[in-house]
Amino acid sequence: MSSAGARILVVDDTPANLKLLVDVLEAVGYTASGASNGTDALAMIAAQPPDLVLLDIMMPGMSGYEVCERIRANPDTALLPVVLCTSLDPQQERVKGIEAGADDFLTKPINRPELMARVKSLLRIKALQDEVKAQAAELARWNHTLETRVDEQVEQIEKLGRLKGFFAAQIADVILADGARLLETHRREIAVVFLDIRGFTAFTDAAEPEEVMDFLAQYHERMGRTVLEYGGTLERFAGDAIMVFFNDPVPIDEPAAQAVRMALAMQAGFPELQAPWGKRGYDLDLGCGVAQGYATLGMIGFEGRRDYAAIGNVTNLAARLCGEAAGGQVLVDRKVMACVEDAVEAEPVGQLELKGYQQPVPAFAISAWRG
Repeated sequence: MSSAGARILVVDDTPANLKLLVDVLEAVGYTASGASNGTDALAMIAAQPPDLVLLDIMMPGMSGYEVCERIRANPDTALLPVVLCTSLDPQQERVKGIEAGADDFLTKPINRPELMARVKSLLRIKALQDEVKAQAAELARWNHTLETRVDEQVEQIEKLGRLKGFFAAQIADVILADGARLLETHRREIAVVFLDIRGFTAFTDAAEPEEVMDFLAQYHERMGRTVLEYGGTLERFAGDAIMVFFNDPVPIDEPAAQAVRMALAMQAGFPELQAPWGKRGYDLDLGCGVAQGYATLGMIGFEGRRDYAAIGNVTNLAARLCGEAAGGQVLVDRKVMACVEDAVEAEPVGQLELKGYQQPVPAFAISAWRG
């Protein structure tokens, strides 16, 4: 809707004021009508909602505040632009008007250029609102038409949407073929990668919350793309901690090798992510732990929100190795090292005393992939 020809309702109990405003608005091309009290105004709005209301505050019976409140209380007119006109104390009346839901204010006697400027501005906003509502209605019609044509595909589409939230796209496509069986609780040997940020606690203490959220968005986006690239199953994002596993729900060849290659790729990409934050004085780095072993896997959660999870000692071991890793380091356990030793550059870091483990755990730091 353009502002030309817009319908404007003027509400004023003084006949001279009412006629003057109607005449002024019609002279510049608007379609103006008048009401001398709040009751008539509400009836006219209900019969044919205008595009804007110029509303006097001081009227007998129902005040302009009450009219405005009723306009806002009606879902059909909740967004209808309302300009309050007053000859009283502007500051005091503005506060009351804002509480009643007014969009703008004019002080009597009304200045014509100011009136036209405010009317034009609010009509422009109204036009944008109408356009959005029309687009939403059109989109709803398209969606309804689409639903009638693809009902037989809805279940599969919903499954794919859920799966791609935590699987690589290529894995999600495979799962669709036999998803129910693959997602049942089962036990399997997997390779688990756990990573988190060194210096993150100090960063959150020193940085503004908006900076922390900005960094996490960049970090999750960068790491998430790497997970998808290597075909991992993303178990969770938890702040700066990320857990990924391989060989489930779809078995793959050499899961330990794939896990290590992904961890090295993440380490290789992290300096570029960290560099701008380092210039701001934040010392951030990435630690990674990789372990291989058996876990119980399956869906957990409740109706409306379910996750695919791995539970077992191997996930704890990967997390503990990550906790011991220095910034830029990838620590792996003995099983992973046995699977990749011919393809990597690595050195032993000795027997690590890990929380929750009675015996020291041999660990190795992998620095490069030679394969």
